[in-house]
Amino acid sequence: MMKNNEHNALAGHLAIAGAYAIFGLNIVFCKDIANSEAVPPVVLFTLRAIGASALFWLISLFMPKEKIAPGDFPKIAAASFVGLFVPQMTFLLAISMATSIDTAILSTLGPIFTMFFAFLFLKEPITGKKAGGVALSFAGVLFLILNSVHEGGAAASSPLGIILLLLNSLSFALYLGLFRPLISRYSVVTFMKWTFLFSLLLSLPFSAKGLLHTDFSAIPVLVRWEIGYLIIFATFVAYFLIPYGQKHLRPTLVSMYTYLQPIIAAAVSIWSGLDVLTWQKCLATVLIVGGVVLVSRSRAAQPPQTV
Repeated sequence: MMKNNEHNALAGHLAIAGAYAIFGLNIVFCKDIANSEAVPPVVLFTLRAIGASALFWLISLFMPKEKIAPGDFPKIAAASFVGLFVPQMTFLLAISMATSIDTAILSTLGPIFTMFFAFLFLKEPITGKKAGGVALSFAGVLFLILNSVHEGGAAASSPLGIILLLLNSLSFALYLGLFRPLISRYSVVTFMKWTFLFSLLLSLPFSAKGLLHTDFSAIPVLVRWEIGYLIIFATFVAYFLIPYGQKHLRPTLVSMYTYLQPIIAAAVSIWSGLDVLTWQKCLATVLIVGGVVLVSRSRAAQPPQTV
């Protein structure tokens, strides 16, 4: 029979693989939602926050009550801004400016930025492998940006779109580096119900007008299904799976599953005709992913203890 540790490790692998498979498909669906122009990005973010908040708060009713220390509420609000509001808003804004494959490729930079924050906050040395991996990945990003400038047509990525995607990875890496001690103090449901509630409150001043003027009855049926997928699977389910996997796998192994996103997004977007595969994208993928792999093979960072 499978030993308990082996069983937990297998469950962790399946959880993380499932989460990043969901994210890979979500890239394609968000691209389709953006192309439909049926829902503004800030309104889409608010719908996502409403749905996730409602689901997490509903589940919390059936779980043991967990109190938040009064001093942690401002920290949770800050974590919500850095870890949810900024990353998701930049992603939803960028998705209309970048192709699905480019979006997936740039999503692999999270471990690179996390390495920098580990150095800044933990004084963890940057080894030769880490420095080489950063240089290789950023060479890939630069190559992707330069080639995106010369591409034409609606399916091309703009430099602004790529910058927004870089901010997306940067913000979420900052969230992981600064707030991991805070996250570890509470259960996943308790922490997520408050972070999504704060992100909802943050978005309302920007989305209230759009919510009132959006004609939801005119949204195509397929786009409605895609929005449902975004809310239920890419937000609610994924935020259950990732913390579970982190309990049973080393951070390096967890980060490796990021590479599922470009594979899944590329396959689906090319199959559906939303994107095309070029040698430039292939080369950029090799450079970026190769750099992340090199960093992942270096000494693992210790958990941050800053909040």
